Amino acid sequence: MDRIAYFEKMLEDDPTNATGLLALANEYGKAGRKEDEARTLEKYVASNDDEGNAYLRLGETLAGLGREEEARDAFGRGIAQAGKHGHDGMVAEMTLALEGLD
Repeated sequence: MDRIAYFEKMLEDDPTNATGLLALANEYGKAGRKEDEARTLEKYVASNDDEGNAYLRLGETLAGLGREEEARDAFGRGIAQAGKHGHDGMVAEMTLALEGLD
């Protein structure tokens, strides 16, 4: 069974499994399936209290797809989450990424 199929099957049993969602998003990214990667990262952040990294990945993926408004939103949400969890470096990284979209 390939890795994408493995994680898709895992998520059939528990669609909010944090590890499964992040692993599947990673596998989609490696396979060049960027729309699927973005969709899966959105599912992850909707159901988990991410500390910022998934928002950074989501923003970068959306920006790469030319979906700049959605990328801005993801970076903005990620800045708030990273700040809430005291991750100043990640706040700075997403702030730069957000500025790069302008």
